[in-house]
Amino acid sequence: MWHNVRLLNAISNTFFAIFILAVGAGVIGWLIQKPVYALQTVRVQSADGKELKHVNALTVRNIALPNVKGNFFTVDLNDVRAAFETVPWVREASVRREWPDKLIVSLEEYEPLGVWGNAGQLISTKGDLFTVNMAEAEEDYDLLKFGGPEGSEKEVLNRYKEFCKQFAGIHLVPKEVMLSDRYAWSVRLDNGMKVEFGREKNQDTMNRLMNSLLKAYPQLAQKAANGIESIDMRYPNGVALKVKGTLSASNIKQDSVAL
Repeated sequence: MWHNVRLLNAISNTFFAIFILAVGAGVIGWLIQKPVYALQTVRVQSADGKELKHVNALTVRNIALPNVKGNFFTVDLNDVRAAFETVPWVREASVRREWPDKLIVSLEEYEPLGVWGNAGQLISTKGDLFTVNMAEAEEDYDLLKFGGPEGSEKEVLNRYKEFCKQFAGIHLVPKEVMLSDRYAWSVRLDNGMKVEFGREKNQDTMNRLMNSLLKAYPQLAQKAANGIESIDMRYPNGVALKVKGTLSASNIKQDSVAL
């Protein structure tokens, strides 16, 4: 082997290349640790270009920035993203580097739609549950009320959107949508009236009940001079109507109001 010049040259070149790579890696490692590459600026902005309503410099400085470790080259962008997503009101964060010493953090804030259940949580317009200062949310938003079994947030939100379209036909707006543990639906409207729909037995159940209610509502409203407190749609041949100021509901059968 020692007389094979070509082989010896190849071995020598290999060791030399390894040496150069090791030296280069050491130099690069030394360079990127220099203070000149320390992060000087973390710029926080809204992901949609609008002004951030709830995330401020104080919360960022106290909660997120202490978790930003490293310099321009060594900082872990996933760690930075995770740190910012622990800030109240932040739904999602994305992070990128900007040469030579800056991080750009784009934030999407939660947009609350209403209160969820009794646990002090809010539900967003995208169906996310989150927890923030409730007093702050109530001051800035006209919060609706929602509730349902664990994991039903998206289903309840979709039902709310359907109710909005359907009740618009009789000029009413849903203010509360509830799905019970037995998966029975109820809605309270902006005139104070509550409607009990019961369980959704099949895909057509809710559409059929809504169509019946929308058709019958003008007649039901005429029968209740003081206004309707509640309508119970869970009867096979009619509804139970409770008029405001009365002690109990009265049954109105199909022969008196067309359903």
